[in-house]
Amino acid sequence: MKQPTEKHVLIYGDVFVDYIATDETNTEFATFLGGATVNVAAGVSRLGAKSSLITISGDDEGSRVSFEELKREGVDLTYAVHSSDKKVNGVYVHLTSDHDRVFAKYVDDTPDLQVEPSDLQETAFLDASILHICSGTMFQPTALETTKRAVELAKSANVLLSFDPNIRPLRWESEEICRQTILPFIEQTDLLKLTEEELCFLMETEEVEVGLAKLAAYGVPVVMLTLGAHGTLAIIDGVQQHVGVKAIEPVDTTGAGDAFIAGVLREIQMNGKPETTDEWLEIISFGNQMGALCALKPGALSAMPHANELGGL
Repeated sequence: MKQPTEKHVLIYGDVFVDYIATDETNTEFATFLGGATVNVAAGVSRLGAKSSLITISGDDEGSRVSFEELKREGVDLTYAVHSSDKKVNGVYVHLTSDHDRVFAKYVDDTPDLQVEPSDLQETAFLDASILHICSGTMFQPTALETTKRAVELAKSANVLLSFDPNIRPLRWESEEICRQTILPFIEQTDLLKLTEEELCFLMETEEVEVGLAKLAAYGVPVVMLTLGAHGTLAIIDGVQQHVGVKAIEPVDTTGAGDAFIAGVLREIQMNGKPETTDEWLEIISFGNQMGALCALKPGALSAMPHANELGGL
């Protein structure tokens, strides 16, 4: 591996409050700070690496509480933006009998207040080793343009681009708009994390192998297809290898994918970009472990593993 870097993992996305059902009746909810990019930012920080979050906040109580918690988590908010009228987003998460989660309803009172492309500071990208994005804000025109600009700045600074589409159909006007918005980013991605469902959705197929064959045309150097309890299928320079994970009894899988990618990004940040397939497989195995640790606790951000839990499986 290359030498470790003192730079940060730079992450762009919205802050959410997760209202997570306390049981499978989905009638009572516990409140947690969340959102995929928030979970990853905090997850990276909890594991001892530096993370910075580009987001937007307001003067509402949800924004104040969220930012206070992010600061406690050690997430750098130097590049965050403030708008007095912005209100924090919310999402109601239902649980199934298999302890899986379903995103049932979004609450977004100020969808048009977003980080503007002009808000992005070049210094943030010059000081980054990785830029991590999701599709969670891409349905909004301003946020889409901001994401495009962030990718441009990352590429010009030779920053590794990590992309977890993290598709939430309820947020999009149509499946086709969602698909056609996301695919151009995959063409630029260095490190792609997908679920089987997301792969099949994006590649318009019901068969995983067909989806993988179609995805190969995009030439992504490293693809990580997460398989839940079955670990991860890693595709590195076109070669598939399975990376297993120790079996657990999950309590709540909310945020497990975010913990996985946080683990992967943490390893790259602390140890440098892998130069061999074996090094990539070690990093992905570490990510699997972080996802499993997260699934042993309720919540999302609250369940992100800490550095002192490493080796806990």
